[in-house]
Amino acid sequence: MAEQKKGTLSLSCPNNFKKMASPNEKIRQSFSHGKTKLVTVEVKKKRGVSRPLGKNLDGLTGLSRNNGLTDAELETRIKAVKDAIRVDKEQEESRLIQERERREQELQQTERESDHGVESPSAVVAQNGDTTNKSSGNFGKNEAETKRGTGYDRVSSARAPRQTKNTETEEEDFQTGAIRKVPVVKKGIKELREHYTTGSSKISIHNALDADDGKTRSLTSIKKAKKKGRFIQSSSEDLKVIKEVILPETISVQELSNRMAIRTGDVVKTLMKFGVMITANKIIDADTAELIVLEYGHKVKRVSDSDVEIGLRQEDEKAELLPRPPVVTIMGHVDHGKTSLLDALRKTDVAANEAGGITQRIGAYQVTISDGRKITFIDTPGHAAFTEMRSRGANVTDIVILVVAADDGIKDQTIEAINHAKAASVPVIVAINKIDKHGANPDNIRKNLLNHGIVVESYGGDVMDVEISAKSGMNLQKLEEAILLQAEILDMKASPNRKAEGVVIESKVGKGLGPIATVLIKKGTLRSGDIFVSGTVYGRVRAIRNDRGEDLKEITPGMPGEIVGFNGSTAPGDDFIVVENEAKAKEISDYRDRKRRELAWVVTSRTPNEQMFSQIEADEKLRTLSIIVKADVQGSAEAICSSLQKLSTEEVAVKIVHAGIGEITENDVSLAIASGATLLGFNVRANMLAREQITRDRIQVKYYSIIYDLISDVSTLLSGLLTPDIKENILGAAEVRKIFEISKFGKIAGCMVTDGIIKRGTRIRLMRDGVVVHTGDIKSVKRNKDDAKEVKAGFECGISLENYNDIHSRDIIECFELEEVARQL
Repeated sequence: MAEQKKGTLSLSCPNNFKKMASPNEKIRQSFSHGKTKLVTVEVKKKRGVSRPLGKNLDGLTGLSRNNGLTDAELETRIKAVKDAIRVDKEQEESRLIQERERREQELQQTERESDHGVESPSAVVAQNGDTTNKSSGNFGKNEAETKRGTGYDRVSSARAPRQTKNTETEEEDFQTGAIRKVPVVKKGIKELREHYTTGSSKISIHNALDADDGKTRSLTSIKKAKKKGRFIQSSSEDLKVIKEVILPETISVQELSNRMAIRTGDVVKTLMKFGVMITANKIIDADTAELIVLEYGHKVKRVSDSDVEIGLRQEDEKAELLPRPPVVTIMGHVDHGKTSLLDALRKTDVAANEAGGITQRIGAYQVTISDGRKITFIDTPGHAAFTEMRSRGANVTDIVILVVAADDGIKDQTIEAINHAKAASVPVIVAINKIDKHGANPDNIRKNLLNHGIVVESYGGDVMDVEISAKSGMNLQKLEEAILLQAEILDMKASPNRKAEGVVIESKVGKGLGPIATVLIKKGTLRSGDIFVSGTVYGRVRAIRNDRGEDLKEITPGMPGEIVGFNGSTAPGDDFIVVENEAKAKEISDYRDRKRRELAWVVTSRTPNEQMFSQIEADEKLRTLSIIVKADVQGSAEAICSSLQKLSTEEVAVKIVHAGIGEITENDVSLAIASGATLLGFNVRANMLAREQITRDRIQVKYYSIIYDLISDVSTLLSGLLTPDIKENILGAAEVRKIFEISKFGKIAGCMVTDGIIKRGTRIRLMRDGVVVHTGDIKSVKRNKDDAKEVKAGFECGISLENYNDIHSRDIIECFELEEVARQL
């Protein structure tokens, strides 16, 4: 038997097959089970790919050496060739990944259309029975033509396991862009899945393209490699997607990168290029985020967190407006009779129950006059500490009544009240009180008001003035008429048929009721059960009470009321708005609380290192007095804190550890222990548990009912922290007559006391020709060889100085002592 000659295996076709398989020739395919099929064979021109140089670098080495290259030049050229081979391979792998993803998307689209009974445009069959497809990759020409019913190829998306229905559809040519009609095969999901699960062993264009050294990579492995950044997309410009990135007022770097679908590390690097050194978890503002988004070519849509408040306030319709009671604020200097005037109008006796006879909180009341019309009065404190209260009173009022005592004249708080009224642009009615008192001079009051821009009608101005006596009730009716006349001029109206809006006048904590606020309704009607938001808190109206403690079902515009149902303590001056539901109220309150905290964290400027260290040094020298303030109402707590802060100087300062309303609790005592603070209670007392802890731990607690006393005591405590002044008292002087040197004691100055006394242990100055040459202490004083405590003028003595011997004749020794003198603020 002749031995067969061994040959090299190759993919080239036999000659007889080449002759037989001419372009687009049909041949019959036989199967092992005896069946045959007629298929169309495409003879594809061999693709011209340059032979990899990496596999024969030895030949390159020999060739280069023959050309006279050095070893360094040869290594550089070999490295360049290897880099080129690596880049080509990575680009080829990237192209294969894109091709695979496109095929997967086509398969998913086919499955979705099959589930809904829609004909898939992916299955294309030629009208003559042939199947033709063009890949969407980088090939740009037909890669497979198969007869219908011979299988399904992933690259062409054209081979179907079984034909069910032929229809025509329009398809755009990939190269020319021309539109042509092609028949479509509608396939079922079941046939597609059976084909992919059973036909994996057949040779197809898909297997040939994805083959990598005889192995096909799974989709999972390719995704992992892509995630690690091992592939380079050669057509990143074509795959880039322009997104609309929504930017709030603040956003974290991590969230910004997620919205742009860009790696967080790349965003951080971009920020560093702009000079912003930041980490992924930090917050940046919308302006900085917009620069980053535009840098990556995306579109920006700015939104604001305050959008939650859009539509919160409503405008009244003119057809629904009805007259409402005027809101009148009584302002003036302390002890000029504001509360007494209000008592006379209400026929009550509020002033008699006030500590020290002065008002220390804002009160809101409603008075019904003789003709049945109503007036709402707001009483403000006159003490200097309550400036903020008076400012709030002027901002919520329609008319200001300026009370001036006829026997006292214009004072500091009178001028302040005038300025508040001008700032709020509200009309003023001057009430000259205490007209029946001895020494009253109303004309002098009118003249002094001219200096502050208040011109009364009797002097040719437009400001009404009424001479009254709150004590006897004289001319109170004239004052009411003046108020109603001014109200008619202003034509004050509001709509009661809408959701209520108002403003918080005062707030406190009621025992068993929680936070309570006095609210003045400006629009709408407030009813029990309404859900509201006020400042950073919200709640549901559980109860409404008037100024006399009577329960009400509702309050209308211009009426004040005490509201129960807050979930936290609100601040005077905050708005009060009824909303649709609790979810809306919580969303608004959370947004406001978040903004308040953000403002507290914002650093307005960057401090240089030198300024920072000097600030630390100043803080070390500053002595502080820690204080915890508990008051009955929020307005009083604010006034106390503001007054105490004004006592601070460059050397001592008041540190408000905590300020709140309500009784002193064990938590307040624990905080005082931890911070070393002094507890101050204003019109409040400690509960039983707190009193036991105060006694046990010996905590300093002080109670007050008058703000004068509280401020005075704190001022005394601060004065004790001040460094005392050093006062120098000159005791006497002695002239050196002779110098004695004793080996045991050194130099002894023989002196004559010329003035005052010389005392042992005091400070001295040694002066020579009028110049101080030494300052120190006296070591010993001797008189007739005996130690002496002091020597008076006209006597001789011997003086030795501590650690100093350079004493000359005719020197003057001046004796003095230092005294500490306590300082006052």
